[in-house]
Amino acid sequence: MVNKLDSLAEPLIRIRLELLYTELSEHHTEYSQLTLETDQYFRTLREALPDQLQHTAFLYEDAQISLQSILERSIYIQGFKDALQLFCELQNSGI
Repeated sequence: MVNKLDSLAEPLIRIRLELLYTELSEHHTEYSQLTLETDQYFRTLREALPDQLQHTAFLYEDAQISLQSILERSIYIQGFKDALQLFCELQNSGI
């Protein structure tokens, strides 16, 4: 059931996350500012690295993005599970 929920929810999760990031970047000043600062700091660090470590910086950034993606999907799926469990408990209690 868990794998089926994951595969069924995947398109919804992707769309919702894209909408969330768009909403945050367009309407949440603090998020936009922190995103710009983070990008600037990482660019500064990458430029300061010697050439032989540039690829390592790229791999680090790629790994961080992958970790974030896994975390986002896991949080979203857990939210679905929690909502289903709460719904079942409410139905069973007659509320």
